[in-house]
Amino acid sequence: MNDPKPRLHELLLRDLAELKLSQIAQNYREVLDEAARQNTSLLEVLATLIAAEVAARRQRTIERRMRQAKLPSRKTLEAYDWTFPKRIPKQKILRLFDCEFVSQHQCAILIGKTGTGKTHFLNALGYTACEKGISVRWTRVIDMINVLTTAQINGTLEQKLKEYTRPDLLLLDELGYLPIDKRGSDLMFQVVAARYECGSIVITTNRIFREWGKIFDVDNTLATAIIDRLMHHGEAILIEGRSYRNPGQDDE
Repeated sequence: MNDPKPRLHELLLRDLAELKLSQIAQNYREVLDEAARQNTSLLEVLATLIAAEVAARRQRTIERRMRQAKLPSRKTLEAYDWTFPKRIPKQKILRLFDCEFVSQHQCAILIGKTGTGKTHFLNALGYTACEKGISVRWTRVIDMINVLTTAQINGTLEQKLKEYTRPDLLLLDELGYLPIDKRGSDLMFQVVAARYECGSIVITTNRIFREWGKIFDVDNTLATAIIDRLMHHGEAILIEGRSYRNPGQDDE
C-alpha cells in the first residue's frame, strides 16, 4: 500500500501557499519533528507555528516600510558619540525616538553646523519609526524640490505631492546647504502647509531661523510662514560643536 504522507505534504503545502502562510510551510516539518521528540501537545505546536508566521510577517512589513521610506544606509542612536558635540540637548533628542510626537502631528528642527550628527539622528529616527509601525518618507530637501519641480512642469504635481504628504512622518535632510529658487520655495511651502497639523516633519539644517530668508530666494515672508507652521507644534533642537569629520576646524 502506498504511503499517503507525501501526498498529504503536497496538499498541505498547496493550501499553505494559497493562504500565504509561507513561514509555516517552511518550518512545519521541523516543528512537528521536534514536537514528536519532546512529546509536545498539538496546542503548543499550533502556537509555535502561528507565532513564527506572525513574527515573519511583522518583519516583512517592517522591511517593506523601510523600502518605501527610501532611507539611506542605516545609522543607529547607539552608534552616536554623545561626548563629541560641544553642547547637545540629549533628552530632547531621545524623546524624539519615542515617536509619540508623530501621533500628535508635531515637528522638530535639528539645527547645527556641518558634521554635528544631524543626518545621523534623522536616519536613525527613520528606521526607529518604521519599526514602530509608522509610515516614513526620507529625502534631502533639494532632491524633493527637484522631483516636485519636474512634476509641476509635467503636469503631475498633485499626484507627486502625495509621496511627501501621505506618510505619517516626513524626514527632510540638509535644508540650507543649497539655495532654493522661487519655484522651489513655493513647492517647499506647499509641502509644509499640506502637512500642517496633520503630519509630522523633522528637518535638519545648518541655518538658524533668522537666516532662512536667504535659503528661500531671499523671501523673508515665505520663510516666516514656513517657520510659523513648523514651530506652532514643533521644537527647535540646537546642536553645537565642530564637525566630527574635521575636528580640527574652528567653530563657525
